[in-house]
Amino acid sequence: MKLGLLTAAFPNLGLEEIARWAHESGFEALEIACWPSSGGEGRRYAGVCHVDVENFDPKSVRRLLSRFNLEISSLAYYPNNLDPDAEARQAANDHLRRVIEAAQRLEVGIVGTFVGRDQHRSVSENLKQFQLVWPPIVRFARERDVRIAIENCPMIFSEDEWPGGRNLAYSPAMWRRMFEIIPDENFGLNFDPSHLVWQFIDYTRAVREFGPRIFHVHAKDMEVDRDGLYEQGVMSLGKGWQVPRLPGLGEVRWDRFLSALYAIGYDWVVSIEHEDRRFEGEIELVKRGFLLARDNLRPLIV
Repeated sequence: MKLGLLTAAFPNLGLEEIARWAHESGFEALEIACWPSSGGEGRRYAGVCHVDVENFDPKSVRRLLSRFNLEISSLAYYPNNLDPDAEARQAANDHLRRVIEAAQRLEVGIVGTFVGRDQHRSVSENLKQFQLVWPPIVRFARERDVRIAIENCPMIFSEDEWPGGRNLAYSPAMWRRMFEIIPDENFGLNFDPSHLVWQFIDYTRAVREFGPRIFHVHAKDMEVDRDGLYEQGVMSLGKGWQVPRLPGLGEVRWDRFLSALYAIGYDWVVSIEHEDRRFEGEIELVKRGFLLARDNLRPLIV
């Protein structure tokens, strides 16, 4: 395996500066944020553009990464691809296709994204939309030799994401249904154990069941605030008590999780996703968070 990081936590740094620091700090890969260069998405750790997929030189990007002995683990773009607003949905789908094209040009085999969801409609209604929207996108990617890795985040952190969240792909039952609808071998998961912790889902069992579908791995931890859980209860769907943390500062047993990955033969990048509020606000604090996560994971990654 290789240890990498998602560049979205560095919105004010250029790709070269990130690559230099990552190399000097012992990382081996970058998961590169590829939101539209025009911005527009206001949620935390979104709207970040480190490769403008509409205007870039793939040879220049590859030379830059090679100079710092780094691989690109995937291109990252996480919008609501099933947005109930038709114009917003189309914009997300169109940009996702451009990211897929950029991955082909960069010879990067994976694009990470969300399925999306209309948060005010039922699961069955959303699956009907999924069946319309997603098969053509997956086919588009397959024709370009690119795999789509869906992150399993429910996207229900704030009031505006209530009640259903903005990503359908949050549980094993949903993954099975998705893979029944789209059995294509280039459609799989960007597996993040932290999102299973607060749902009380066994993440090592999920790794064993869905091993062949795990294309990429996010390393993020999750702290369950027991006082918040006491106050809000599980009917709040995590609001008020799920706390994203850096690896080693939450409840994920990284030795068990990585052991499960080794057992299924996963041999690609474990990409640290930094969303820990205690290590943000200043660039040196963000870097300190990544280094803390690195030191917790490095002994387990070879």
